This record gives sequence, C-alpha cells and structure tokens, in this order.
Amino acid sequence: MKNIAVLSILVIILSVCSYAEESEGTSAERNFYFSLGPQLGFVYGQTMEYVYPLPGETKNELLSELVWDMKPVFYYGIQAKFSRIDMTSGPGFFFSVSFKTGIQADSGVIEDRDWMWPANSELTNFSSHTNRTDKFLWLDAAVGASFPIKSLLYIKPFIGGSWMRFAFTGRDGYGIYKDSSHKEQELNFSGVVASYQQDWLFMSAGFSVGTNILSHFLFDISFQTSPLTYCSATDNHIERNTIFRDITQWGLLLEPSFNMSFVVNPIEFSFGLNYRHIGKTKGESYGNEGNTGFYVSPNKAGAGLSVFDSRFIISIRL
Repeated sequence: MKNIAVLSILVIILSVCSYAEESEGTSAERNFYFSLGPQLGFVYGQTMEYVYPLPGETKNELLSELVWDMKPVFYYGIQAKFSRIDMTSGPGFFFSVSFKTGIQADSGVIEDRDWMWPANSELTNFSSHTNRTDKFLWLDAAVGASFPIKSLLYIKPFIGGSWMRFAFTGRDGYGIYKDSSHKEQELNFSGVVASYQQDWLFMSAGFSVGTNILSHFLFDISFQTSPLTYCSATDNHIERNTIFRDITQWGLLLEPSFNMSFVVNPIEFSFGLNYRHIGKTKGESYGNEGNTGFYVSPNKAGAGLSVFDSRFIISIRL
C-alpha cells in the first residue's frame, strides 16, 4: 500500500512534463479531463456492534452494545476522476474512484455495555479498553451525469457504491459488573481481551450541486442515501473463548458532503469533508464457544457506523 502514494507522485511529475510539451504544440480546446492523484486525510468517529434482546430478556432496546472508536484514524490513498471541464457550459458524464488505507495505531477506546435484567432497562455491565485500529480499507466509486443550471450552477445525479473493512483489538482496561443484589464488582484486565472486524458493502443514489462562480475555484455539496447496506462482522471475545459471526443488513445510509477545489492547470488542489452514518442493521448471528463449532444464536445481531472524513488531494488533470 505504501507504493500507492509514491506511484501517484511519479504520475503527477510525468504528467506535468507531458502537459507542458503538449501545450506548446497545440491549443485545441478539450471538454473533458481525467485526473489522478494521492490523498491524505483522517476519519473521526465510531463503529458499533449490537445484540438485540429476546422477548422478556430486558426492557432496554438492546441487550448489548459495543462501541469501537476511530478517534482519529489517519489514512493515505489515491483518487481517479473523469469529468467535464466546465460543467456549467453543457451536459456531461463523470465517474470517480477513491481508495484509502489507514495507519495502524491506537484510536480511542472500546466500550462494552450490557442490559441483562428482565425487570428494567438498568445498565448491568460496563467495560472499557484501549482500542487499536489494525485494518482500515475504504473503497468508493460513483458514476453519473452533470447538467448546467443557468450559467452559474450545475447538478450531478449519481449512483455510488462502497466497500469498507475495519479491524480492531481491545486491550487492558477495566470492567464493572452488577449481580442480582445490585452489588458492583470491578475487574482489571491486562493484554488483549477482544478483537472485531467489520466488512461493509452498500449501493446508494445521490445528487450534488456545484458552482465555479469564482475563477479557479469549484464548490460542491452533495448528499447520498440508501437502505441497501450489508455488514459481515466477526467478534472474538478472547477472555470468554467465544467467537460470533454476524450477517446483517438494511441500515439506512445518510451521507452529506462538501468539496472545494482550486485549479491551476494542470494541478488541482482539493479539500473534502463528509459525514457517513449507517443506522442499526439487523440479521443473524452465529456463535462458537470453546471451539466446538458454530451454531445459530437465538439473538439477532446488528452493526452501525458514524464517522467524519476529512481529506486533502493533489491531482493532475490530463
């Protein structure tokens, strides 16, 4: 993955030289461009794991909730894009592909909460551990069309898709547990106590509105949404020698985004900020206690995601 950034820089250097040579020999006007360049950024937020109760298990909405922090996770990657040069002058076609890989590091805490009393919704168990992000892979793609609105604005309807993989380990920390007489017991942990991996996949539809009213500057706001979300997760409770595998879906995706670019041909400097939220999914869970083989858990499982993404991109327009 480290070669991605190096390769992108080489592409930019070679493309600048090529652009300079071509600009000397031709003044032909082009309507479309292709861009490629490295990106750097970070995400700040959380990914969630849920266990839903059976009738009579608790009066709370959830039986268990685990929250894994990404506060923050820094990443690097590459972005490619094809688009009309001036989207206010006529209709056009566009597509974009973005890939990010995160840097392994501690990224906050993992908190585990349980509500296990049938009579009420009181919190019974709580534990907190240092969280480390071990894997962070994020692939986005979008394709659509652009249409001018008068002479200053343009609108871009699009369809998009994304695949994400996050893997974490929780270590050390402490736990507070209540028994049936409401007495609290506090335990301290040392070493790795749990690991968790999520694989997300979704398809979405959206639109963006932009303008190039200022010379060399482009501004764009967008929004996409979809219920077509899918999550495959593996939760390894090392202290309990228990593994759960969850297959869940149908969490509502909501994603607003803001982008700003400054273009001095052939270089484009871009800054982007977006918020990606996927509501509670729900589906089957399969447990394996003591390595005895997987069985269908009676409790449904779920997942969720809530992260802010801030990025900076330097690309070359070809």
